[in-house]
Amino acid sequence: MTIQTRAESALLATTFIWGSTFVAAKILSESFSSSIYIFIRFCLGTIFFLLLFRKKLKNISKITLRNGMILGGMLGAGMVIQNYGIYQTTASKAAFITGLMVIFTPLAQLIIEKRAPKLGNILGIITVTIGLYLLTTPDGSEFNFGDALVLLSAIVFGVFIVYMDILSKGIDPFQLSFIQIVSTAIVAALCVPFEVIRIQLSWNTVLVLFYMGFFATVITTYSQTRFQKETTPTRAVIIFTLEPVIAAVLAYFLLREILGISGIIGGALIIIGVLLSEFSDLLFEKIRSKTLKEEIYHG
Repeated sequence: MTIQTRAESALLATTFIWGSTFVAAKILSESFSSSIYIFIRFCLGTIFFLLLFRKKLKNISKITLRNGMILGGMLGAGMVIQNYGIYQTTASKAAFITGLMVIFTPLAQLIIEKRAPKLGNILGIITVTIGLYLLTTPDGSEFNFGDALVLLSAIVFGVFIVYMDILSKGIDPFQLSFIQIVSTAIVAALCVPFEVIRIQLSWNTVLVLFYMGFFATVITTYSQTRFQKETTPTRAVIIFTLEPVIAAVLAYFLLREILGISGIIGGALIIIGVLLSEFSDLLFEKIRSKTLKEEIYHG
């Protein structure tokens, strides 16, 4: 097995875990109020991170702490909003809507960095808008408050990705990840007083919480940090695009959620729109390059 194949296998496993988190959140919604669940998950993540990577967390600089807290505040806000939304919609719809953060990222770049979206981004936005409409039509499952919250979280995550690019330069990724995990737990704790607290422990919920705290928080963070650099960004994004598909399949088998024909077409269009946003400009560049070479050759 080559280094790239091993890396892509690890990223596929990471994507599977990410997809499963939507189903896990729906399972835990019956036993935990939303912010309590996020708080417990990221507290567990903090503990596991300390146990596994404590040697990498020495001598955290002030700028690392500051940037990590800024990013963690945004990540925490996105996670809390998203989870409130997941509690009020289906896991499969939430996964596809969350995928729209790839579309919102270039829009955030336009506002924050004054970097205009490319043609591929515009085509992607149009495609996912149609897909979102089909995913949430009355024939499938009408757009509800939970969908709106997940959509808002996708916007927050898009802004988060832009600031991650700005604030992570020259900073140790493990230290930055740890501070974000701790900050997310703090944000969730601040939201707890504003909800009706519900905690019902059982062996099943404890196992799911362990899975979310260890695998979905620590292992995925380590895996993405460790392996994404050993493949190309293009191949990594294609792998990550499978997340809502995995979520929908797991939701069907574990929760008996059915998207319907309209929802399936809408979900497919969202994935196509995401891929268009990421890769169409590369395709256009290759076409222009090929055309230019042909003109030179025939000239």
